[in-house]
Amino acid sequence: MSACRVLNFPSQYWSRALLAGVAALSLSACGGAESDDDSRADFVRGKGGVGTIPVADRKAAPDISGSTTRGKPLDVADYKGKVVVLNVWGSTCGPCIAEAPNFAAVAKASKGRDVAFVGINVGDAEKTQAVSFEERHKMPYPSLFDPTAKLLLRFPKGTLNVQAIPATVVLDREGRPAARTLGALEQDELRRMIAPVIAEK
Repeated sequence: MSACRVLNFPSQYWSRALLAGVAALSLSACGGAESDDDSRADFVRGKGGVGTIPVADRKAAPDISGSTTRGKPLDVADYKGKVVVLNVWGSTCGPCIAEAPNFAAVAKASKGRDVAFVGINVGDAEKTQAVSFEERHKMPYPSLFDPTAKLLLRFPKGTLNVQAIPATVVLDREGRPAARTLGALEQDELRRMIAPVIAEK
């Protein structure tokens, strides 16, 4: 997987003190994209850096709702009954750019399989930046616009690294985090991450 990228949030969103804290955390976080302690969110590290949570230990995801990059309301809870792939990205993130065609291809191939893809755009100050990225990479699914990463902060500690993207979380049909990875994914890696959750009954 590609190395993580430190998020550079627009300065208007942060106080100097908070920016200093984020910078300090980022330095330690980007020593390796997989440096988080998975046990903090019940993830068990598996092959390829994918962390999973056994069905019996899963808890409901937080509220993941808001406005998309196109200005439409979106609530991930509306996808209950489907496996949901949440991908966190930013338009200037090198690994995000590299993995975008992979997500677009797998999302198109998964159509009709009770799988929904939803992006979470973070770090971009303007929606136009995000929309340009989506159009350039022909993304076939919506993305929530989350410039200050407030949606990521709602997840249990250890689920997502707020300082680094890309990151992907797969929710099971009950809307519970089932798998997670930090870093860019190839198509085969993404398929292997999703397949076990799709297979659950």
